[in-house]
Amino acid sequence: MTQTVNHFALLPLYAAGGTALLVLVMELAVGRWAVPAGILGGLATVGAAIALALRPASTFCGPEQCSWVSTPQAAVVAVLFGALTIGVLALSAPALRAGVAPAGEFCFLLTSSMAGGVVVAYAGDLITLIVGLETLTLPLYVLVGLRRFAPRERVTTTGASASVTFFLVSVISTAIALLGAALLFASTGVLHLAALTEASGALAPLGAVGGALLVIGFAFKVAAVPLHAWAPATYDGAPVPVAAYLSTASKLGGVVALAAVVQRLDTGPLVAVLAVLTMTVGNLVALRQTRMVRLLAWSSVAQAGYILAPLAVGSAGVPAAIAYAVFFVLLEFVAFVVVVALRGPFRDGGDLAGYRGAGRRNPWLGAAFVLALSGLAGLPPGLVGLFAKVTIVAALINAGWGWLAGVVALNAVIALAYYVRAAALLYTRASTVGIPLADLPATPTGHPLPVPAAPAPAVPAPTVPAPAVPTPAVPTPAVPTPAVPIPATADAGPVTPPTGTTLTGVVDPDLLQAATHPRVDVPATVAAAVAVAATITIVLGFAPQWIFDALLG
Repeated sequence: MTQTVNHFALLPLYAAGGTALLVLVMELAVGRWAVPAGILGGLATVGAAIALALRPASTFCGPEQCSWVSTPQAAVVAVLFGALTIGVLALSAPALRAGVAPAGEFCFLLTSSMAGGVVVAYAGDLITLIVGLETLTLPLYVLVGLRRFAPRERVTTTGASASVTFFLVSVISTAIALLGAALLFASTGVLHLAALTEASGALAPLGAVGGALLVIGFAFKVAAVPLHAWAPATYDGAPVPVAAYLSTASKLGGVVALAAVVQRLDTGPLVAVLAVLTMTVGNLVALRQTRMVRLLAWSSVAQAGYILAPLAVGSAGVPAAIAYAVFFVLLEFVAFVVVVALRGPFRDGGDLAGYRGAGRRNPWLGAAFVLALSGLAGLPPGLVGLFAKVTIVAALINAGWGWLAGVVALNAVIALAYYVRAAALLYTRASTVGIPLADLPATPTGHPLPVPAAPAPAVPAPTVPAPAVPTPAVPTPAVPTPAVPIPATADAGPVTPPTGTTLTGVVDPDLLQAATHPRVDVPATVAAAVAVAATITIVLGFAPQWIFDALLG
C-alpha cells in the first residue's frame, strides 16, 4: 500500500525541525547568529501553526485513522511552544553573549525541544505521542546542566546534580509509559488516539493496568505527587531561563499527553487521587519555601493539581484543563521573566529576602510580578488566573464532581498565603538596621563611658622668649570624691559591673538596602520579554473567550 504524505500538514514540524538544523549550521559555519536564527525559527513555527489552523489537514493516514492530526487545540499548543522558545531565547541572550553557556549548543537543544513539542501537539497515536514527548524532554537533560565557569569562578555541581536527577526520573517515567502503551495495545489492538478504548472480556484487567501505567508515566512529566520529587531540585539547580521552560513548555507537553489518554479511558478515580495529592502537597510545602525558584516550583506542582482535576471528569473536562494550562503557562512565564529581570541574567533565583523592596526600586517589574502572582492565586488584577479557576470549578460542578471542586477551592485559599507573602515582600520597607560601632568599657551602672574626643594634633609654635615672672603658689583645696555605691544582693557579694558594652548606630534602612541590593540594569531582550508577556496576559485577562474559541475552533 502506498501512503501519500501531505507536506502542508507537516509545515509546523518542518519549521521547528528546520530551525534546529539552521541553528546548528550557523554555529558550525560562522560561529554566531544562533540566537537570532532561533528566534526567527520560532516565529516561523508560530506562523506555520496558524496557517495550518486556517486550512486543517492531516497526514500519515491509514484506512480509518491518521497519525498526524490537525485540530484547533493542536494549533494553540504549537503556537505556545513556538512563543515559549522565543521567550526563553530572549531571556538567555545576555548570558549567552557573555559566554555563560555555548550559544550554538544551547539554541540547538532548545529548538530541538520545540520540535518535540510540535510533535506532541499534532500526535494522532500513542507511539507518535511518546516519541514527541521524549524529543521535547531529552534536550532539557543537557540544558539543565549546561554551564561554563569563568577561570576564577567557584565551580559547583548543582546544575549537574539537577540534570542527573531529571534524567533518571524521566527515563523511569518513559519506561512506565511505554509498558502501559504495550499492555494497552496487547489488550485492545489499538494505537490511534481517536480509536482508543477500554479492553473487554478476559483482557479487561490487562487493559486497565495498561491505562493506569500510561497515566502514571505521563504524570511524571507534569510533576504530579507522588511523582514530583525531581521538580524542585531540578528547577532550582537549572539556569532560571531553562527553569522557566521546564515549568511551562515541559509541563504543557505532559498535560496534552494526559488529556489525549484520559478522555478515552476510564481513569477518573486515579486522576482524581493524583489531583488531590498534587494540589494539597504542593501548596503546603510551598508555604515553607525561602528561595524564589523553589517557591515557584512548588507552586507549579500545585497548579498541576488544578489542571489534573478537570481531567478526572474525562472528555467533558479536557477543554477546561487545556485552557487552564494555557493561562498557567502565560502567568508562570511572566513570573520567571521578572525573576530574571530583577536578579540579572547571570544569577540564580536567590532567597525571598533578596526581593524585599524590589517593587519600590523597579515599579514596572514589581507590577508585572504582582500581576503574575495574583493570577496564579486566582485574584484580580490577574484576571487570567481568576477566569481559569472559575473554568475548572464550573467544569467539575457541571460534571457532578462537586467534592473535587471544593478541594480545588480550599487549596486556592491555602495558596493565597504564600502568593500574598511574596507579593507583599516586593513593597516591604527594609527593617531598621543597627550597626555596632565600638565596644566600650562600662560604668558600674552598666552605661557606657563617654568616648573622649581625640586630641587635636599639636602644632609647634615658634619659641618666643618671655620674661620670667614669678607666680606665687596658691594651694588648691582638696575636694573629696564621693564613692559610687555598687548594689549588692542578699545572697551574693557585690555585683560585678559588666566589662563592656556595644555602642550601636542606627542607619537609614532604605540607604542600606539600596547599597546592598543595587538596581540591576535590565537587558533590552529581557525587558522586551517582560513587556510582551505581560501585555498578552493582560489582554487575555479581558478577553479569555479568545482562548476557548481557539481551542474549540
